[in-house]
Amino acid sequence: MEDVPDESIDLIVTSPPYPVIKMWDPVFIKQDPKIGTAFQKNYFSEAFEGMHQLLDGVWKEAFRVLKKGGLACVNVGDATRTLNDDFALYPNHSRILACLQKLGFTALPCILWRKQTNAPNKFMGSGMLPPGAYVTLEHEYILIARKGSIREFITAVEKKQRRESAFFWEERNVWFSDIWTDLKGTSQDLFDKDTRKRSAAFPFELPYRLISMFSIKGDTVLDPFLGIGTTLMAAMAAARNSIGYELDHNFQKTILSRVAGVEDLANRRILERLQNHLRFVENRLGEGKSLKHQNVYYSFPVMTRQEIELILNEVVFVEKSTGDRFEVKYTDKPIGDNEDAAAWEKSGMEEKTLSPSKSRSNRSRTPKQRSLF
Repeated sequence: MEDVPDESIDLIVTSPPYPVIKMWDPVFIKQDPKIGTAFQKNYFSEAFEGMHQLLDGVWKEAFRVLKKGGLACVNVGDATRTLNDDFALYPNHSRILACLQKLGFTALPCILWRKQTNAPNKFMGSGMLPPGAYVTLEHEYILIARKGSIREFITAVEKKQRRESAFFWEERNVWFSDIWTDLKGTSQDLFDKDTRKRSAAFPFELPYRLISMFSIKGDTVLDPFLGIGTTLMAAMAAARNSIGYELDHNFQKTILSRVAGVEDLANRRILERLQNHLRFVENRLGEGKSLKHQNVYYSFPVMTRQEIELILNEVVFVEKSTGDRFEVKYTDKPIGDNEDAAAWEKSGMEEKTLSPSKSRSNRSRTPKQRSLF
């Protein structure tokens, strides 16, 4: 990442190859043959450490390129593996967190997200006879670490972008929980099973949510382990700039093909967020509870004053420019061109839904965002 300037990145969202997960062994051994030798000699702790030392260099670069106040979100799972007939846990999350802290990051509360499985027999080990069965590992960690003190927003432009990047009150209550159990099936329409298995890709909602939580529109998001480009697409959907790095050139064709579908993916997610909010409003009013504020773009009620300038920018188009670069254009008008919002004001809360913008002629002059890998 030598071409990324110092302190130029606002947010890192990534998921590295997991040490001691068998599918990733060749990746690590290719870079350091001593890891393969350690496996052959049954020095498994040494192999584990060797793999993490390779990752340490990436975390060091992450610290360099992040702006002060920038966050690094690292999705990682621990490994369970039987080596030389000995079953053990290899705690990847704690090893990475220790490295981040040593580099100078401030550790923040992490998130656990449950990777649900359809396996009928989830336990590991010798069935019903104690103590030979093992707890099933069905969760991964999202480590969250900050460089320096909390980020400040100084200029009027920054403050405006921050207000327009707000999330809904009810989204905050779900997103900022330390346990996520609602991601199952999020990305099955995006990635086929073979590609997903080969890349170990996380669901689209995971980086989209983190980017929405921890950055503002126009920020630059970095993924140093790009894979099939999920973080890239999530940044595009959220109106952020993005940069990604991937060593495996076999993923390039996959990334290009997936990016072609970003417009529909992003706009479906925007529509879903708005419709979810309208259902929340309807349910709350149905319970006799009030919402004291009104969003200035959509004219629907919101819970807090911080939501009144929230706007979700619909994607107009994505196009490939020079090299491995893409440009994305957005509308600065609310989805539906305010027709649906006006309907809310006229006739109340019953059976109202939002629809995509009807007219391309009303699309905005919002500055383009860039993405590259």
